[in-house]
Amino acid sequence: MSATTSILTPQRRAQLNRRSLHLAYATAGYNTLEGIVAVAAGAAASSTALLGFGLDSFIEVSSALVVIWQFRSRVPEARERLALRLIALSFFALAAWIGVDAVRSLLGQGEAEPSPVGIGIAAVSVVVMPLLVWAKRRTGRELGSTTVVADSTQTLLCTYLSGIVLVGLGLNAWLGWSSADPIAGLVIAAVAVREGVEAWRGEQCDDCTIPTSPKQEAADGCGCGPGCTDACCTTEGRNPQ
Repeated sequence: MSATTSILTPQRRAQLNRRSLHLAYATAGYNTLEGIVAVAAGAAASSTALLGFGLDSFIEVSSALVVIWQFRSRVPEARERLALRLIALSFFALAAWIGVDAVRSLLGQGEAEPSPVGIGIAAVSVVVMPLLVWAKRRTGRELGSTTVVADSTQTLLCTYLSGIVLVGLGLNAWLGWSSADPIAGLVIAAVAVREGVEAWRGEQCDDCTIPTSPKQEAADGCGCGPGCTDACCTTEGRNPQ
């Protein structure tokens, strides 16, 4: 995203750096609360999916702390690659823990109980997380920061997990499908591995040039400029945002 540096004024860059910090602080605060509630509820209900969701919340906090660490530097770009690697490692740690616990549950070593509290926190996150994703991704693309975009992907994963956990807990509570819980956990683990690999490789549209106008961004759809060659910005690889 080096092309971005030529179209941002120092004042605008400083403003975006501050916004990235504020979004990271907001993410860390919300996910700390979410994680405490989810882990407590998951432990009470022996829910793999809910425990995994809670642990992902703490990993989301660690991802936000990585962004805070990077943007408290005088030259945030110098910490970009290491920051991405740290975020990737957090994905792998999450996938390993959830995968083992999900398999253990499917083999009959523990059965999840219904959790109204878990359903509630997952439902709230389905609403809150997309707002943070939108703000982070927009900021990261304009700033040209792969770390902020990767962090938005971590938050997007949390959004997906919220929906998966909500469905799994709902099926268990209303239909008695206890196996839905560890299956949801395995889905979470698979998504986490995929996102971890992409973060480790730095596949966050880092070839893209940022659109120079809102009109261009709207026409492009994914917010990538004319010089973008990344899979996520080409016609074949673009995913709707």
